[in-house]
Amino acid sequence: MSADRSHVDCGAGSRIDPSADVGYAAHVEGSESPPPTRIGDGARIRAGTVVYAGVEIGDGFATGHDALVREETTVGDDVLVGTKTVVDGATEIGDHVSLQTGVYVPRETEIGSNVFVGPGAVLTNDPYPIRADDGLRGPTIAKGASVGANATVLPGVRIGENAFVAAGAVVCEDVPPDTLAVGAPARERELPDRLAGPNQLA
Repeated sequence: MSADRSHVDCGAGSRIDPSADVGYAAHVEGSESPPPTRIGDGARIRAGTVVYAGVEIGDGFATGHDALVREETTVGDDVLVGTKTVVDGATEIGDHVSLQTGVYVPRETEIGSNVFVGPGAVLTNDPYPIRADDGLRGPTIAKGASVGANATVLPGVRIGENAFVAAGAVVCEDVPPDTLAVGAPARERELPDRLAGPNQLA
């Protein structure tokens, strides 16, 4: 646990394993105290998880083991951050979101409500890593969308409302609402009837 948790506000009925570090305070130049960490009621934060100072989380939050949620992140109600999943900060996450095991969410990403992101999926935010400085632009995953296991979503890409990204897809361009994206690079297909409509996470 953090040595100093005076800046952490955790709601009623929350359980935090002893080896979790909630309110982790990275040094900020010129700052005398870390920004507050706020977590709603009924959280379940498992061993090895680190939640940075300056994170705002709603009710019903849960993590697997060794998850990471960095600073300047806002999380809604009933959100799961799975084992070894990384939310690298400066990200907005809606309500009823499931980030499964081993997901990577970079800075400057927006994830709407009722979104599922499968195991090992990677979202990216740097269009030209190391070669050119073009700014960081994470993806936007609109409400009701699903991203399958081991899919990769490139910087600045928007996954539309209720869209479905297949496992292993490499998404280089925006995916319209209610559309299936398959392959590498991903191509649009009509969403099958059995996959139509929003996720059933709420």
